[in-house]
Amino acid sequence: MHAPDTGGNPMPAPARRGRPALVSQDVLVDHALDLFVEKGYAATRLEDVALAAGVSKGTLYLYFDSKQALFAAVMRQGFVPALADGEARVAQHRGHGADLMRELLSGWWRTIGTTRLGGLHKLMLAEARNFPDIAALYHREVMARGCRLIARAIDYGHARGEFRVAGDARTVHAVMAPLLMRVLMTHSFACVSQSCRTEDGDADIAFSIEFVIRALEKNV
Repeated sequence: MHAPDTGGNPMPAPARRGRPALVSQDVLVDHALDLFVEKGYAATRLEDVALAAGVSKGTLYLYFDSKQALFAAVMRQGFVPALADGEARVAQHRGHGADLMRELLSGWWRTIGTTRLGGLHKLMLAEARNFPDIAALYHREVMARGCRLIARAIDYGHARGEFRVAGDARTVHAVMAPLLMRVLMTHSFACVSQSCRTEDGDADIAFSIEFVIRALEKNV
């Protein structure tokens, strides 16, 4: 039997079948962060993440077996490096406590508050009660660890005789409240209010940081 005449042109190669092409886990996490921040936890589907990343849902399942596992990866990839960096800064710092607090709080604002990661704070406040498992995960691995970090920095200044209080829970919450409120305002009302946008928030955050440091210091 003769092969069909193709006019001298080679026959096209048959389509390959089998496992879909893999994609970087970082790419999936990045698209998931966008969707979680935009749509919320409940409304984000794994199919949406796969579609945004240009892969099949089956490919997504090669990396994450559930939406909760995907959210955990988003949270850890986003927050853990910033927390680890802050912990290293506290361990290495040898100067004034006020300088350490400025470094930590302004760094938090730059790496989290002004980025998409800040939207996860809003998400958790809105949906934590409906998803206690992810709320517990977020509280344990992000909030509690962050509070311990700030408490260590306050204790550092207190031990040097520079701060009038130690890093107890109430003090830590008072220090972090202005930053968290600014993040919520940015991710809630920036679409309708110029004053809530990140570029206008920088001056407000700088003021808030100096305000809480003055409240901590003995000599004001």
